[in-house]
Amino acid sequence: MREYLTVFLVAAVVTYLLGVVAREVALRTGAVARVRDRDVHAVPIPYFGGVAMLGGLGAAYLVAHRLPFLSLSDSVVFHDSSVVLGGGAMICVLGIFDDLFELDALTKLGGQVLAAGFLVVNQVQYSSFQLPGRGQFSLDPTQAALLSVVVVVATVNAVNFVDGLDGLAAGVVGIGAVAFFAFAYKLADANDETLAISAALLCAALGGACLGFLPHNFFPARIFMGDSGSMLIGLVLSGSALTLTGQFASVDMSEGAAGSQASLLPTLLPIVLPISILIVPFVDLVLAVIRRTRAGRSPFSPDKQHLHHRLLEIGHSHRRAVLIMWLWAGLIAFGGVLASLYASRLTVVLLAVWVVLTVVLTFVVPHVQRPTGAPR
Repeated sequence: MREYLTVFLVAAVVTYLLGVVAREVALRTGAVARVRDRDVHAVPIPYFGGVAMLGGLGAAYLVAHRLPFLSLSDSVVFHDSSVVLGGGAMICVLGIFDDLFELDALTKLGGQVLAAGFLVVNQVQYSSFQLPGRGQFSLDPTQAALLSVVVVVATVNAVNFVDGLDGLAAGVVGIGAVAFFAFAYKLADANDETLAISAALLCAALGGACLGFLPHNFFPARIFMGDSGSMLIGLVLSGSALTLTGQFASVDMSEGAAGSQASLLPTLLPIVLPISILIVPFVDLVLAVIRRTRAGRSPFSPDKQHLHHRLLEIGHSHRRAVLIMWLWAGLIAFGGVLASLYASRLTVVLLAVWVVLTVVLTFVVPHVQRPTGAPR
């Protein structure tokens, strides 16, 4: 655990330091987010936060190679991690070009599929799952490749979509990375496997990179991650899930439920978690498509009716809106992990309290704080 903490801190510190450099480079190259009608920032903000995050991830990977325990791990750990970071570098470069030249949607999608395909070609993909009471369920190569590409591309776009308020995407993905690290680490321990696994290494580094970027990006932001960052962290999060199933292909993943009856949840979590923690932006995406098509407009036409816009409209401050969406992301991410690994009455009570607290903060607090006579 101490070595994973070291990886986390290295990623955080390097990302934080590189954030200053990335901001200056963005200003000199004109990679700046202009103010548009649908945006909530009032002045132009430089991009290239993703470059700093990629540097933090790379530094954490290199340090892990030198740590006593992780350096002696199976070669597949660093192979899979290097493949995911290589795919991350590819998609980060795509994002840099988009931040500079605003690529069209099809070009970006093609680049995302190419980066996801890079993972699959290098054997970082879903392979098989141990179903409780039914034995091993193996995917044929085509099914495995398609499922892997779909999950990666969907996660990349969901993170890109949620990047609408200062600190929102970095916080949501950071929370998801920590939750998935806890799941992977506990799963390895419960199955008497080595604790040196790619998923834990990648999630520790990703969580650190997100934390290191937040001081630059939390409201009022001095730098945006841009598409170079949002697509990068989306790919690394989903890529860590792909590595987990590959390294646990012959292990009954339901055993990780710490004494509870076997269930599908621990088995499905590597597929579901990267998407589930982004359920809020996925719902927002679906609602946006429905809203725009019903109005006779293109599904890709921008507007100011996203969920984060609505939180601002009902009376939340910028910072509180972000914190509330972090709470929802944490509820889903840690709720899934707790329910799969620690199914108990205490878990149910804890999650129930979390739900009530989050609902109250989301819907009740703005009305309580609204001045008397203010419009509703």
